[in-house]
Amino acid sequence: MKRGRTGRAITLRDKVVVITGGGRGIGLATAELLQERGAKVVLGDIDEEVVGKAAANLGCEGYPLDVTSDESFSAFLDRVDKEFGRFDVLINNAGIMPTGPFLEFSDSLIKRNFEIDLLAVVRGSRLAARRMVERGHGQIVNVASVAGLVPLPGLSIYSAAKAGVIAFSEALDGELSTQGVRVLTVMPNFTKTGLIDGLQTTALMPPIEPDDVAAQIVQSIETNRDRVVIPRQSMATLGWMVTPRFLKNIYGRRFGFDSMFMAYDQDKRSKYLERVTRS
Repeated sequence: MKRGRTGRAITLRDKVVVITGGGRGIGLATAELLQERGAKVVLGDIDEEVVGKAAANLGCEGYPLDVTSDESFSAFLDRVDKEFGRFDVLINNAGIMPTGPFLEFSDSLIKRNFEIDLLAVVRGSRLAARRMVERGHGQIVNVASVAGLVPLPGLSIYSAAKAGVIAFSEALDGELSTQGVRVLTVMPNFTKTGLIDGLQTTALMPPIEPDDVAAQIVQSIETNRDRVVIPRQSMATLGWMVTPRFLKNIYGRRFGFDSMFMAYDQDKRSKYLERVTRS
């Protein structure tokens, strides 16, 4: 689903684009495509070694960034302003995806999920918007998920955070668009990154490639599309939102939706969670 194209196409040449969670996955794929379009890319990631290697390989700047910290995020954007004089686009891409039974989640994991997947988006949007409104232009791209529209068993806290990102982004776009700043929401299906390590996907909901998501993110920036679901076929799953519970239970068992995020390779998921919950 795409909507809300406004104005003329935007050229990315010489635009300064900042990407959180830029050391791997969707963030890195987006950085590569942006550079092909002539943008100046700055990567931020909590893993200093990973972001350093990614930046070196791309020939761009990459700085350590903890999106859960006001001080770290503010200092990161200050550094970009100092080095480049401004930034034109912020892509809030950093995220984690805890899966499994809700009653087994620890308090610390629940808190970490909302700190990264929702509050960091709010934090980054506010810090960027203050600068952009003052300049009279800018774009903020918030990477949400189809899971924010179609919650499934095993994704309770992840879906809640991503639903929050969608609502926050659309409300904020309504506030800032009259001041020259657009807030764009991108909702990819489950993507072949570390987020799905150890999970068993289904034929009706196959994971997509990071490059596919990157292409749509870049296109949304170029065309100012305020809402994009990736891939477009994911729109069929939106019928799930109005499906009665008893039918959801039947379909879930029949097509594997009820177990896809509840049963998984414990070793791979444990390693993933260990990595993403390190502060």
